[in-house]
Amino acid sequence: MKQDPKHIHISEFNYPLPNERIAKFPLSVRDQSKLLIYRHGAVSEDIFTSLPDYLPADSLMIFNNTKVIQARLHFRKETGALIEVFCLEPIQPNEYVLNFQQTGHAAWLCMIGNLKKWKEGVLKREMTVKNKILILTAERGECYGTSHWVDFRWNNPEVTFADILETFGELPIPPYLNRETQESDKETYQTVYSKIKGSVAAPTAGLHFTSRVLNAIKEKGVDVEELTLHVGAGTFKPVKSEEIEGHEMHTEYISVTRNTLEKLIAHEGKAIAVGTTSVRTLESLYHIGVTLFNNPDATEQELPVKQWQPYDISAEATAVSSVDALQAILHYLSRHEMDTLHTSTQIIIAPGYEYKIVKAIITNFHQPQSTLLLLVSAFLHGDWRKIYDYALSHEFRFLSYGDSSLLIP
Repeated sequence: MKQDPKHIHISEFNYPLPNERIAKFPLSVRDQSKLLIYRHGAVSEDIFTSLPDYLPADSLMIFNNTKVIQARLHFRKETGALIEVFCLEPIQPNEYVLNFQQTGHAAWLCMIGNLKKWKEGVLKREMTVKNKILILTAERGECYGTSHWVDFRWNNPEVTFADILETFGELPIPPYLNRETQESDKETYQTVYSKIKGSVAAPTAGLHFTSRVLNAIKEKGVDVEELTLHVGAGTFKPVKSEEIEGHEMHTEYISVTRNTLEKLIAHEGKAIAVGTTSVRTLESLYHIGVTLFNNPDATEQELPVKQWQPYDISAEATAVSSVDALQAILHYLSRHEMDTLHTSTQIIIAPGYEYKIVKAIITNFHQPQSTLLLLVSAFLHGDWRKIYDYALSHEFRFLSYGDSSLLIP
């Protein structure tokens, strides 16, 4: 009898992670990180530049091309109190690109540091952007759980919200690094292929790639394709509930082009995913496709993947092949004369989940008791401890700036 994922105890996914094993900074040369290889139960190690040697020549590798934004803004009140406003996701307009292009007002859902010192009133900050002096104001609105609606206004129509973040925002490095953001992070905490602004955390498996590794992968005959998932701050949120049923997954925004869908279909609906963000996007595509396969007239509002949706669907629904599911999305795009699917996902991948598209994963080493560890365990049918025991006993570096692994079940 299959375990109900909702009743998994997160305490079963704990392991000792000494502070000195957390990589505070990346290696000076990205692709010199260690690479753990897990193939069909056997564990070995190599250097990341050797990754192409382990990839089948006719495979398809999918990258997440999201770009981390400088999402932290600091304001000082007249009393001297420092308030940090951390932009999580755009509300008005709620499309990232449109929001970044705003020239006077933009509203975001934000986390607020030192909230008790900002009971009311408008925060102000004078700044020079593109040689133009302007006043940026922030006004707090409604509360949504642990976040708040914040209206930003500024008095220069030649300056966009993207310009403001670029000039005065600070890059949000992970809290577990326990250090201030440094100038070097602006480069090292972005993948070399990042393009589409919107994440507040990097898809860190991609941090190991360099142009020489990417070229070697292509020379091997591996097809490469991109999609976008904007990583939310919830990725750092530890599971606090005893059973994972009590953990609410954050919503993340995805976009996938017709071209990527066609490539996936050409590869029989199978892919190697770079990072857990690509995993969540690819597996969400399957469930979006199942929705459209069973109801071709489904509306845009019916497409987002809910947290427990993959576990609640019937056996007939899961009998839909990955190719049929992807074809259903292509038909949907054609009917609506669209080239890109824009939607969102809250998917939680935990033991009991059956992978439909992802056949291999490149990923870093994740925090104890995290949803990312659940995702890895589901992929390896519970064999995650073998990998983590090996990594801990062989001097691997952990978390965002740490070493990497290639997982082939």
